[in-house]
Amino acid sequence: MLEVQDLVKEYADVKAVDGISFSVNDGEVFAFLGPNGAGKTTTVEILECLRPLTMGSAHVCGYDITKESEVKEIKKNIGVLPQDYNALDKLTVKENIELIAEMYDKHLKVSEVIKLLELEDKANARFENLSGGLKQRVGIAAALVSDPRLVFLDEPTTGLDPKARRDVWTVLTNLKKLGKTVFLTTHYMEEAQVLADRIAIINKGKIVAMGSPQELIDQYGGLKILIIRKVDKTLAEKLNEKFDHVSMISNGDIHVKIETTDKLYQIMSFLTQMKAEPDVEIQTPTLEDVFLKITCSKISEEGEAK
Repeated sequence: MLEVQDLVKEYADVKAVDGISFSVNDGEVFAFLGPNGAGKTTTVEILECLRPLTMGSAHVCGYDITKESEVKEIKKNIGVLPQDYNALDKLTVKENIELIAEMYDKHLKVSEVIKLLELEDKANARFENLSGGLKQRVGIAAALVSDPRLVFLDEPTTGLDPKARRDVWTVLTNLKKLGKTVFLTTHYMEEAQVLADRIAIINKGKIVAMGSPQELIDQYGGLKILIIRKVDKTLAEKLNEKFDHVSMISNGDIHVKIETTDKLYQIMSFLTQMKAEPDVEIQTPTLEDVFLKITCSKISEEGEAK
C-alpha cells in the first residue's frame, strides 16, 4: 500500500527527514511514533503530496508521488485527517461531511459514515458546539467518506481527555475491521501499543526502530520485574542470597528481574516456604521503556522529548 525508500526532506541546513525507508501493508494499522519535531508530519505531508521531497522515492497505492500525472490518482485513493483538524463552524456534522463527499465522483453514503462514527445523535448539531473528541470523529468521517484505500491520521487524539481519546481508539479499531489501511502518527506510547500492527519509532528525522509492539518490547524493553512489597530485612537478605538481580528499594520494596518463567515460579515457591505473604506485582516493559532505551529520553504528554 505504501513504499518509502531513502526519503529525505531538507530545509536550508536542516534535515527534517533523514533518509528513512519503510513499507505499509494492505489492511494494517502502521504507527509513526515520536516526539514533536521528529519528522512525523513532514513525512505524512510528503506522502499526501502536499510537500515535495528532497531526495529518495515514495509510492502510495502503487503511484509515484513525484510524477504529476500520478498525484491525482493518489489523492483519489487516500483520506486525510490533518493535525488541528477543523471544519465549518456554522454547518452541522452532516453538512460538513456532505461538503467533503460532494468533492468526489464516488463516495460512501453520508448516513452510513455518520453511523459508522456513531454520530447519529449529533448529525444536526453545529460543528462549533461539539466537544474536542466529537470534532475528531467528524474529521475521521470526512477522511472516510470518499471510501479511501489508505487513511492518514496525523495525531488524531492530541489534546483530548482520556475518555475522548479512547472513544477515538474504538473508531480506529473499527476502521481496521473494515479492511482500511491506516497510517497513524502519534506521540502517545499507549496509543501506538494498543492500536498498531507495526510501529516505526522516529526521532530527529531518523527511524531508530521498527516492528510490532511486542517485537520492539522483546528486543529493547528489558526484563519483566517482580515487585515484592514491604519486605522485612530478614526476608530481603534471604532473597538476595538465593536469587540473582535482587534490588532493595528505599521504600522497603524489592525488585527482582525475571529472565524466565521458571525463576518466577521459584521465587513464589520460596515465598510460600518462608510463609511470607507480601503483595506482589509483575511489571511488564512497555513502549515507553523501549523509547527510553533507544533515545535516552521520554515523551511528555504534550509531545516534547525530555
